[in-house]
Amino acid sequence: MGESINIWSLVISATFVGKLVMLALLGLSVLSWVVIVQKWLVISDADQEVLGFEKRFWSGMDLSQLFREGTGKQKGNTGIFGMENLFRSGFKEFTRLRQQPGIESDAVMEGTQRAMRVALSREEKVLEKHLALLATVSSVSPYLGLFGTVWGIMTAFIGLANQSQASIQVVAGPIAEALIATAMGLFVAIPAVLAYNRYSSKVESVLHSYYTFLDEFTSILHRQAHSKRVPEKS
Repeated sequence: MGESINIWSLVISATFVGKLVMLALLGLSVLSWVVIVQKWLVISDADQEVLGFEKRFWSGMDLSQLFREGTGKQKGNTGIFGMENLFRSGFKEFTRLRQQPGIESDAVMEGTQRAMRVALSREEKVLEKHLALLATVSSVSPYLGLFGTVWGIMTAFIGLANQSQASIQVVAGPIAEALIATAMGLFVAIPAVLAYNRYSSKVESVLHSYYTFLDEFTSILHRQAHSKRVPEKS
């Protein structure tokens, strides 16, 4: 308990610049943890959605029925995202273009692929949102802590120079302040860099699943576009 009180006292008695550095690091820490939790929810939902939709898609269900299920979910105020959003964007455009008289199969596929690429770009943007912020926090925090360290040591030497007789009491406070800033910088940076590396890997895995599905679904629609049957999964 005594140690905690001493550390808190050092923070309270720190110089204005030292307090500013610590306050900035505290703000970065809160911000990064908010992003860490938010990204964990988004990426976990996306990962589960991939597994769930792939299971439904390859279950042998008719594509039109699968599309109607998604429409029913939207009417029930259930959000559509991820792989299912790619499917719905492509299938909707494919069906719309095939209903136009005289349109070539290649034009149908070109329009369908364009619609799916737009949907994929939006999903990618959602998955990668705020990841750059974690990277920035993990890079900036150690340097901000280092600045606080340098400032504390500089203050210690200035105080030492103004004393006629050197003593440990003169430099103990500023050096302790410097070490606290260093520790805070590491405390902020380490979770941010770990989360960034983990989430970047998960996002890459989910996007790989999206691209693979896009290729597979395009192949299915391509076969249907060059036949005269109603689109269904073969």
